[in-house]
Amino acid sequence: MTTYLRPLADEELRAWMIDEREDYVNHRVRAGERPEEARRIADEQHATLFPGGRPAPGHRLFRLMEDDEPVGWLWIGPRTPDHPEDCWVWDVVVDEPHRGRGLGRAAMLLAEEEARASGAGEIGLNVFGCNTVARRLYESLGYETVSMQMRKQLSAQG
Repeated sequence: MTTYLRPLADEELRAWMIDEREDYVNHRVRAGERPEEARRIADEQHATLFPGGRPAPGHRLFRLMEDDEPVGWLWIGPRTPDHPEDCWVWDVVVDEPHRGRGLGRAAMLLAEEEARASGAGEIGLNVFGCNTVARRLYESLGYETVSMQMRKQLSAQG
């Protein structure tokens, strides 16, 4: 089996943007954020990262392919406009029916190749704490935790 990246076609981009935004909101809510706050943040980020419905400069979106079958998505780009040399994995998804077969690892290795080819000196990502499968994958690939947020829900009675 050959795993590779294919740039998204325009019609795929539009559909992906809708699905990705909703998935991002859901992840933020599962991580403990209020739904209205999660939506506001997602809207703000999408307005910045997809001005006019197109990826901002340096952002690249791909369909993860296994042979000729689409099996996932990858979005990489600069971490911030101030540091375009630092690559960031904004989103990586293996479609549900294809999980557990090493495609997440393959996608991350392909992301690293893309980052190197663009001249990046490092690559980073964010992972929600509840996503233990992804955290184990990234750690096995040599990614290190550089910051961590923690939270505790307080009851009204203390």
